[in-house]
Amino acid sequence: MTDLGLFLIRMIIGIVFLFYGSQKLFGWFGGHGIKGTGGWFESIGIKPGILVATLSGLGEIVSGILFVFGFLLPIGAIIITIIMLGAIIKVHGSKGFSNTTGGFEYNLVLIVVSIGLALIGPGGYSL
Repeated sequence: MTDLGLFLIRMIIGIVFLFYGSQKLFGWFGGHGIKGTGGWFESIGIKPGILVATLSGLGEIVSGILFVFGFLLPIGAIIITIIMLGAIIKVHGSKGFSNTTGGFEYNLVLIVVSIGLALIGPGGYSL
């Protein structure tokens, strides 16, 4: 059952980051694509916006793939942690903890679950 539990957690984390990356890179699922995301990054002081949007989107796609396949989880967790810390520092941290106020609780959960999985390992249903 442990392997199944790890598989389920990995799948959800992986799918979440594939979703976010595809929003940034391709404008899918209501995203704004590289130009729109880059423009928003620039508006909050992250420059060059298009480059950062591209790198962030690629990082989310790569980490999502690593988690889905259960391969090189420590690398995926590092990428997720960097992206989520950036989100906390630039967007959510000043809004407090609660997600209902736009705070950082969700970002923190993603960081902790990602690091926890990297420390535990991917389980039996993985590459």
